[in-house]
Amino acid sequence: MKHDGSKLQTLDIIQSKILTAAQTLRAVTIHRFKSEKIVFTNGCFDIIHHGHIHYLAKASDLGNYFVVGVNSDASVKRLGKSISRPLQDEQTRALILASLHFVSAVVIFDEDTPLELIKLIKPDVLVKGADYDATEKDVKSKKYIVGSDAVKANEGKIETIQYLEGFSTTGIEEKIKASLK
Repeated sequence: MKHDGSKLQTLDIIQSKILTAAQTLRAVTIHRFKSEKIVFTNGCFDIIHHGHIHYLAKASDLGNYFVVGVNSDASVKRLGKSISRPLQDEQTRALILASLHFVSAVVIFDEDTPLELIKLIKPDVLVKGADYDATEKDVKSKKYIVGSDAVKANEGKIETIQYLEGFSTTGIEEKIKASLK
């Protein structure tokens, strides 16, 4: 209920889950005080597909408060995925993620990696796809999980989740382009 006695609208509830880094820290602090396990993952999440839902739901199951870091538009461009990426702007991508009931908070980050955000919120569990390696120590390796050292230093865990085969944003983008020819 709002202070005026009216019911919060669904879109207001969804938008309230999109937080700044400082707001995320406050929320995480409250949930940690309640002895809840904080889970963090990150990505571009350009076109949400079956593989994303599978991955995000499994990541959410690893704790109580699930934070998703989303690359800003500028950050996605610097990743060099393709000239057309991101296909959707950062606010749209954040809104779609926030609409998932199992996502507690979404925070957009502008850096190339979520390292500073991970250091700030100190998740109990850091999650990435199984194309990464939780034991990789070489920061230059494509299998290295950014922030894993910081999470381990705080006695947190690193988890990887197997992707569903046949689902990728790049694959969907290629299929759309092929259908237009």
